[in-house]
Amino acid sequence: MGTTTLGIKLDRQTRDRLKALGQRKDRATHWIIKKAIEEYLAREEQRERERMEDDQRWEQYQTTGVALPNDQVMTWLDDLEAGKRTSWRT
Repeated sequence: MGTTTLGIKLDRQTRDRLKALGQRKDRATHWIIKKAIEEYLAREEQRERERMEDDQRWEQYQTTGVALPNDQVMTWLDDLEAGKRTSWRT
């Protein structure tokens, strides 16, 4: 996997904050920027996957009309809150 250089423009305050954080963590500024971008991409990609799953579920509901009853959902949420990882009971 190759690498490439990408230039970004930052205001002085942001650049100074990055530099100060790098010094406190004994890390290079570019490492902090790279790490921040990687974490942002992972988080946003996960959100996009979840949004796509939600869209698919909504489309399936609109097509079939099949949904879980509220009492079943509430029981599942209560179990989840109690630390029990249970699957849907359909």
